[in-house]
Amino acid sequence: MRNTSVVIPTLVRIKAGALDRIGVYARRGQFARAVLLHNKELDQTLVDRVNQSLAENDIGVLSRVEVLSSSFEHAQEIFQSLPPKTDVIIGMGGGKALDVAKYAAFLTRLPYIAVPTALSNDGFCSPQSSLDFKGKRRSFASAMPYGVVVDTEVCLNAPRILWLAGIGDSVAKITSVYDWKLAFRIKGTQVDDFAALLSDATVFQLMAKPDHDLEGMRLLATALMLNGIAMEICGSSRPASGSEHLISHALDLICEKPRLHGLQVGVATYMVSQLQGRGTDRIAALLEATGFFDGLRQDPFIRKEWEAAFKAAPAIKSDFYTILSENDKTEELVRIMMTDPRLQGVFI
Repeated sequence: MRNTSVVIPTLVRIKAGALDRIGVYARRGQFARAVLLHNKELDQTLVDRVNQSLAENDIGVLSRVEVLSSSFEHAQEIFQSLPPKTDVIIGMGGGKALDVAKYAAFLTRLPYIAVPTALSNDGFCSPQSSLDFKGKRRSFASAMPYGVVVDTEVCLNAPRILWLAGIGDSVAKITSVYDWKLAFRIKGTQVDDFAALLSDATVFQLMAKPDHDLEGMRLLATALMLNGIAMEICGSSRPASGSEHLISHALDLICEKPRLHGLQVGVATYMVSQLQGRGTDRIAALLEATGFFDGLRQDPFIRKEWEAAFKAAPAIKSDFYTILSENDKTEELVRIMMTDPRLQGVFI
């Protein structure tokens, strides 16, 4: 069902040097008192640049909070400790800080500005926050950000593996949209054509220039942001999440040490596309052009964990029909994992 009250970011800046203009952007939004949330491990020079920009534009920082975990309880603690005169929350860093900041902003009904310093997934601009609750990772409803500020130079200087994770999460939209349309044909699940088109189109613009440079970062950031907007448009994760995400969610539960979400999703996307019988060559072309498989060979996945995830994935979400729902695909996925030439060295 189409979301009749779609909220999209008012402020969008995706360019080199954007970090040093946070204060300018906040002032234009008529914000005067901010709370800054960031990852504890974030490079202090990046935090200092934001603080300086805010100070130069007379934006008072009422509180600066280091986000220690992505737990639901920690997000609630931060929400309860927010100064009463706060008029904007700025989340900065990786997924942990951004999810917690987004959820705190949702609880307080305050505007939120997302400032990702790496592009590992589409969560920085989505209507959900991924938080740990009672030992499990869960998605909680959140508000879309008022602003998205991506400094492409900062993201370019982040570890390359984070960029590869973003590539993996982005290419997943090919298989997720197919699963969504499959659910319509088999179960009558409603498809929002515009949201599906928007999500699908983001991958193709990325394929045009899959480079690890400033322009490549701009394209990836734009693609990931638009994926989040597609979810907001239709009020569902369907445009961005299908059977490949179910496998990743299963891995999160099974693995002793789960890997980056986008890395898991990217591999699962390549394998699921073969089950679906479409898109494999385009997906492989993007993953090979970016060195995705080579990056994974530096720290391979555990084969037995993936076998267990194949079995568990269909039951991760009830009422979520995908290609995995048709019959037991475990044997076929194991065959692909063991014999596909592109996956050699990706698993041990």
